[in-house]
Amino acid sequence: MGRRIGMWMYSNSGGDKIEKKIVKKLKERDIDVITGINLRHAIVKKGHILHGKTKVDELDLFFSYNAGEQTQYQVYLYEALSRVIPTINSFEAFRLTEDKFQTSFLLQHHGIPTPEFQLCHRDDSKQLNRIMKKWSKMVYKPTDGWGGVGLTKIENEEMLNMLMPFLNQMDLRFFYVEKFVKYDNTDFRVDIVDGKFVGCYGRKAGKRDWRTNVTSGGSVFKREPNDEVVELAIKAAEVCGIDIAGVDIIYDQEREEYVVLEVNGIPAFATPEQEKMGLDFNDRKIDLIVDLIDRKTRKRKKK
Repeated sequence: MGRRIGMWMYSNSGGDKIEKKIVKKLKERDIDVITGINLRHAIVKKGHILHGKTKVDELDLFFSYNAGEQTQYQVYLYEALSRVIPTINSFEAFRLTEDKFQTSFLLQHHGIPTPEFQLCHRDDSKQLNRIMKKWSKMVYKPTDGWGGVGLTKIENEEMLNMLMPFLNQMDLRFFYVEKFVKYDNTDFRVDIVDGKFVGCYGRKAGKRDWRTNVTSGGSVFKREPNDEVVELAIKAAEVCGIDIAGVDIIYDQEREEYVVLEVNGIPAFATPEQEKMGLDFNDRKIDLIVDLIDRKTRKRKKK
């Protein structure tokens, strides 16, 4: 019996064309692909996860690559699915990189530089004020946010005191804050697949913002990384145990070293517009993902 995998890929910004290329290359290796497996429409019945007539848990692998349309229901089924078949990324790696505190803690534990951070209990406002006095500027981050959504730059104690009632209304159990890093308002987004360097581009914050995220007004530009940046990104992905990663790195001007801001588990491919700018890593990324799926499904079949 041949190998079959399930796939859920984002379709906007050229994602549909990327999906077709991946499917074509997998078919050349005798791997059939069932596309459009959105776990939002799946049900659980008699020990199986059913998407239409497909028993997803009997596939050889599930490849999930859609950050913008995830729901808690999908993630919950993703966790169950990862217990019985290989998933890319693994649920453990996905869950880790979705949590900024857990990621930063693990990276620092393994000697990888990140911005200074603190996790504070919601009832310990005095601790937050002590940190504010020490750092002078900080950034509040939702532990599970993405695309720059919810990031808040806090520049003084007055601003912190104004923010606290709003945070309390959100009924958060704890607050994750980072020391604001003095940098040149640009970053490196380094893509890693299966421990290998894929490509890199830069992002620059807009004139009225400090965030480089495109969804927050940042812009993409062509940027070549140096060996130090590439090595740092590969190490960060390895520590997180993640197959596919987009590692965000900035240069801390005060510490005079590169620091890892985030490890993203679903880094987008270059859009058609970005490809015209010279971002030409899509084909290499596709080839590495196909190699990865091929290896993982062969390993499963041997079992």
